Amino acid sequence: MKIEAIILREIRMPLVHFFETSFGRTTERRILLVEVKAEGLTGWGECVAGEHPYYCEESIDTAWYVIERELAPVLLGREIRSGRDCPALFARVREHRMAKAALENAVWDLEAQIAQQPLWLMLGGTREHIACGVSIGIQNSPEQLLETIDREVRAGYQRIKLKCKPGWDVKIFEAVRQRWPEILLSCDANSAYTLDDASHLKQFDVFNLLMIEQPLWSDDIYFHSLLQKQLQTRICLDESIRSWRDAETAAALHSCGIINIKVGRVGGFSEALAVHDVCKRHGIPVWCGGMLESGIGRAHNIALSSLENFSLPGDVSASKRYWAEDIIDPEVMVSPKGEIALPVSAGRGFEVREDRVAQLTVRKQTLRENTQSSSSVS
Repeated sequence: MKIEAIILREIRMPLVHFFETSFGRTTERRILLVEVKAEGLTGWGECVAGEHPYYCEESIDTAWYVIERELAPVLLGREIRSGRDCPALFARVREHRMAKAALENAVWDLEAQIAQQPLWLMLGGTREHIACGVSIGIQNSPEQLLETIDREVRAGYQRIKLKCKPGWDVKIFEAVRQRWPEILLSCDANSAYTLDDASHLKQFDVFNLLMIEQPLWSDDIYFHSLLQKQLQTRICLDESIRSWRDAETAAALHSCGIINIKVGRVGGFSEALAVHDVCKRHGIPVWCGGMLESGIGRAHNIALSSLENFSLPGDVSASKRYWAEDIIDPEVMVSPKGEIALPVSAGRGFEVREDRVAQLTVRKQTLRENTQSSSSVS
């Protein structure tokens, strides 16, 4: 397939409810969408970088710059055989994994459409249904949190994950476990603690948590190995795992018992598959994390979650949890059993509502080979 054009769009989508982590509170998402055109078809990608460089060094604005100036020019006018070609083409640019993933995943979508095959099958997926969990941010009060958990438990979600930080952890877990002693419960610290907090973190062991996600520094693997030796609760690494080499290191150091794979964080489907395979070889279960994606990014997460070693419920929840109206048709639905059925149509499996995308677009740029890029604001 010859890449004929790449279109960048910024859309803005208000969340139906604020989402708060140790980084801060989000009420609206600025989202970078990427369209890659070839052979009369369009592959869609989503850059999951946030509004600010808090989760990692990237933001929507750095990603736009890197795609426009560095990554898109490498693809435009080029014959591409597969999404797997992208990492080598992008290798000259260091880091900027979320920017790279947006383009690479769109190419995978195109490849699957041309092959008339569902994206999840092209990735090597084996699951026709995936188990869904839900991530619940820090709330205004414990009472509000319990109300939110109650709603999600009744909706059928198979795992509840609570964002936590110092001052919003042990007493919260006590209240949740008192009301729901048997639910599959985990927590996510987003690097809110240090190794000096080990004694405090040991208190988490009494709550029978599935895992504590990324308790220490976002770039750390070694100190997590020291902490894991002191905890009964399995550590799950998220921000620390950016490549298959990081996964190998974590396995060798016994830094964790679980790994979260976010396709944007590791740079695209190719690297996500490599991380999956490393974890499978070492007997480390994985699950798919979320980044407050629109339906396009959510569709990619669904496809990735179909791989064999995604044996734990991920954060791939229903569209309606985040958006009053999503940008795909059909919207992502979760069954009363807490599952999502894999789509059967070619490519990502969900149609993009281009009219809805156009309504939400605040910035747009079209890039073509050997032509001046054009931009507009609506």
